[in-house]
Amino acid sequence: MGVTSPLKGHSNSYSLNKKLFLPFSVYAPYALFALLLIALFRLSFHPFSSSINQSPVSFSKEGNVYENPCNYSNGKWVHDRDGPLYNGTTCGTIKEGQNCILHGRPDLGYLYWRWKPRKCRLPRFDPNTFLRLLRNKHIAFVGDSIARNQLESLLCMLATVSKPNLVYTSGADNKFRRWHFDSHKIVVSVYWSPFLVRGIEKSKTGPNHNEVYVDSVDERWGADLVHIDMIVLSIGHWFLHPAVYYESGSVLCCHYCNGLNHCEIGFYGVMRKAIKTALKTIIERKGANHGDGIDVFLTMFSPSHFEGQWDKFGACPRTKPYRKGEKR
Repeated sequence: MGVTSPLKGHSNSYSLNKKLFLPFSVYAPYALFALLLIALFRLSFHPFSSSINQSPVSFSKEGNVYENPCNYSNGKWVHDRDGPLYNGTTCGTIKEGQNCILHGRPDLGYLYWRWKPRKCRLPRFDPNTFLRLLRNKHIAFVGDSIARNQLESLLCMLATVSKPNLVYTSGADNKFRRWHFDSHKIVVSVYWSPFLVRGIEKSKTGPNHNEVYVDSVDERWGADLVHIDMIVLSIGHWFLHPAVYYESGSVLCCHYCNGLNHCEIGFYGVMRKAIKTALKTIIERKGANHGDGIDVFLTMFSPSHFEGQWDKFGACPRTKPYRKGEKR
């Protein structure tokens, strides 16, 4: 089902579409997020080259297709004289608190770097090609602030050739938003869901902790799957916080929950459970027997892009990437 289809029989109170469904009518980490997006969609859509050195898909003389895998994480940062497609003065969707240029950063050299894989070619992001490939599709970013940063970077890149129209916003700090690109009838959405599953952030019952239900998907995005064609899940950092985990209606264990009489379980195992719940829900609701299916990408922990701690006035003073071995 495409995103132009009206909702029928859809009564979930968490759905973004219940009250409003409109049919087609930072700054510092932007570089990495942009590159991650390029890599994701490079893998998703076959490039238009048959060169084995430039494409993950190659052709034999007999015409047989075979895979030429590329490890995009194996590479280095190199100078890029062309610079980014956008910056803090050209894109209106960058959050004010993440806009280095707006706040007076004097140097611009940090913008002129790009990631170069060692054994394959990573082409420069082409907004026109991206829009053409996703014509009539709905792509959703679901997860924590990493998802939001990826979404905002993508919007800025696409805005260089086509204007994104904000058609829906809801939640504290506008954590649920949707844009529409009229030129290609593309919908781009972001859903705040830091656990992917149902959770209560910073519960007030006892010590400050999260409550996470690892076997129950967060319906704030799960209820809208029928309208989504491509989904990028981001998960990780929020599982480091103190939390009590629930499964089958009972306390499973907890992580770093001093003062609560629960067993300590860490976070890797429960994060795995949350991911499996999310993927199982997607398969059940958008699998091969439910329409056109869905493309799913999973992104995990990202490195810090600032000095100090994020909630204690950390800053971004670096002007060039770390050298190998410079930082653990």
